[in-house]
Amino acid sequence: MDDRDWLILHTLNNEKSITKAGQSLFLAQPTLTKRLKQIETEFGVKIVDRGIKGVQFTPEGEYLAKRANEMLQFLREIKEDIENFNQNVSGTLRLGVSNFISKYKLPILLKLFKDQYPDVEFQVDTGYSKDIFNLVYNQTTHIGFVRGDYSWPGQKLLLFEEKLCIASTNKLELEDLPRLPRIDYRTDQLYKQLVENWWTEHYSQPPYIAMSVDQGDTCKEMILNGLGYAIMPSLFVDGIEEIHKIYLKDNKGNYLTRKTWMFYHEESLNLNVVKAFVNFIKDIDLYKL
Repeated sequence: MDDRDWLILHTLNNEKSITKAGQSLFLAQPTLTKRLKQIETEFGVKIVDRGIKGVQFTPEGEYLAKRANEMLQFLREIKEDIENFNQNVSGTLRLGVSNFISKYKLPILLKLFKDQYPDVEFQVDTGYSKDIFNLVYNQTTHIGFVRGDYSWPGQKLLLFEEKLCIASTNKLELEDLPRLPRIDYRTDQLYKQLVENWWTEHYSQPPYIAMSVDQGDTCKEMILNGLGYAIMPSLFVDGIEEIHKIYLKDNKGNYLTRKTWMFYHEESLNLNVVKAFVNFIKDIDLYKL
């Protein structure tokens, strides 16, 4: 077994499909199947069963897939430790970033950091905040950029805070909202619950959801075309003159806000590249990017 074999088991366990695993690893399906059979021969056990629903791991296969994840993490830590022996800031920085931040903030952040530390490479995973939280919690990534107030046991830094607003091309009255078409977009559960709690505090009837779209940017375009209003963080629509905003408040008169955090584990600061990036972010005003 070499690190490529462990990667095959890890990827196959994630994808549950020979075809998708091969695409992810840039391996032809026959090549992947042949290597999998060689691994089975080496251990003397059957690792997977292939059926209509894709790949199913045997109990022995599930054990090996679990150990594959541990082995890959162990190998990654060895490489990082070796890179860290010199005092230069180099190596691969692993980041988990929520979808909004990855589009609107991350590219310029990485460019500025790369300008200072040209020997650094990046591995970036994007997704919903809950998924990013899990990545950094399990130390799959060094640092996570997460939107929302998740309970985090490690180190964290508040990056910025944005108000929630009702966004529309028409001026609206709050009492009319239940009768007006609303556009929702796919987001994480913590944010959806925040909006739902605000709604139930103010209205006895459900909203009129005219459409649900895939992401906030699509929602913004629907708003701009006059197809309804949306409830969204203000950064989505700041600076767009055609969009009117009403900032949400709770029953105590406090603005509803959504915070964006940087999460990381204290021990990860032992890596020069992580420590440099954390210090870099502390000196950056993300509102101005």
